[in-house]
Amino acid sequence: MSKKKRTAGGNRPAVAVTGTGVMGYLPDETPSLGKLIVFAFQQVLVMFPATVTVALLTGFHVSTTIFASGLATICFLFITKGKLPLYYGSSFSYIAAVIAITGARKFGEVAPDILISQAQFGIICSGLVSIAAGIIVNRFGMDKIEKVLPPTITGSIALVIGISLAGTAMAQVAGFSGGELNPVSNKLWIVAIVTLLSTIGFSIYLKGVLGQLPILFGIIVGYIVSIPLGLIDVTHVFEGSIIAVPHFTLPAPNLAAVIAIMPIAIATIPESTAHVFQLDIYINDLAKKKGKGRYKIAELLGLNLIGDGIGDMVASLFGGPAGTNYGENISTMAITKNFSVKMLGMAAIMAMLLAFVSPLSNLINTVPGAVINGACIFLFGVIAAQGIAIMINKKVDMFDARNLSVIAVILIIGLGGTYGFPNSMIPFFGANLPAIATAAIVGIVLNLLLSIGRKKENQ
Repeated sequence: MSKKKRTAGGNRPAVAVTGTGVMGYLPDETPSLGKLIVFAFQQVLVMFPATVTVALLTGFHVSTTIFASGLATICFLFITKGKLPLYYGSSFSYIAAVIAITGARKFGEVAPDILISQAQFGIICSGLVSIAAGIIVNRFGMDKIEKVLPPTITGSIALVIGISLAGTAMAQVAGFSGGELNPVSNKLWIVAIVTLLSTIGFSIYLKGVLGQLPILFGIIVGYIVSIPLGLIDVTHVFEGSIIAVPHFTLPAPNLAAVIAIMPIAIATIPESTAHVFQLDIYINDLAKKKGKGRYKIAELLGLNLIGDGIGDMVASLFGGPAGTNYGENISTMAITKNFSVKMLGMAAIMAMLLAFVSPLSNLINTVPGAVINGACIFLFGVIAAQGIAIMINKKVDMFDARNLSVIAVILIIGLGGTYGFPNSMIPFFGANLPAIATAAIVGIVLNLLLSIGRKKENQ
């Protein structure tokens, strides 16, 4: 096989192995049909828990949310011309702001259509923020945006996002809710530990094609272990009609929704930026090992932000929550070394179809939370670790007082706000500020202030 280097975007053979024997798929490579379907299904499983959880927390319809996730991903891949392998899913950053509009108070309680519609309008406006940021990046280049979003910020935000999800994973593993422990907590721990260790073991010891499916295999093992423990209930799988159209709603203009939701997009910009930098590191590491040319992933940040904003607008047009490209899916791609854009496109199509097929959706809902969150302990940790990888890769000087100040403030505001206050909302002069969004904004402002009068130098 020829090892001639070509720049990203050129025609490449749709294979996973070079003469060096390195396994993995680069963005413009495509697995065979059978592998494509299996890899895509793994991506659906990975995005499913968090995406559905956001819907259940905010009062949105689950099937509509799944459909919107897939459709937004297709639009994102189209807008970014198939160069950025990212999956769009519901974002945790928007939860508190959306709940303020939908009024959802109980887990799984569906909000009235009119309130969902108002929240949709706010989400669409938040998409405009991301698009504007993307246009600015494309107009003025990466150097300008890196002054505002250096690796000290993007890496720290990725670290905060990963660790802030730790409480969710651990609490749901144990079935801890409302200050009470699930009566079958011991069984849940057994399943979660088995799933976690299986997933880690598969990611380390499986080689070749099987080594690209550790998350799927880990979930399957956890599911099997759950059966004799009596944690699986399949009695409702075939309830209702086989095909059911998701409940779609249209946006309704509302100023309060715009004020509450639109600013949250600022927090997802560092998150989305961090994801692009993560992809750049891992994709080019694989490209180097396979003897291929460099992929200019990091240089597509502006296009990514535009795609992210359009994803928000498309998802919300049909009744889906606000979202962003998913760290869980990036973690899965990093672990499996499978960055195929067509694989993510297939996953998006699967998600859209899943929204219409009730038994399939019901079957996935039978997977115990302990299984999914057992795997998420690993995945969320990888998200945090990738934040560290960004700062290492960009050679951030950890002995520099400015860098330490920015990193420290982001970590404490983001994590302290997440774990110190109800719903991760920081009470401040009569207002309630979302922890991660506040950490991002304060970090950006502090970095700019500390950069005044400072000559340009490497981080």
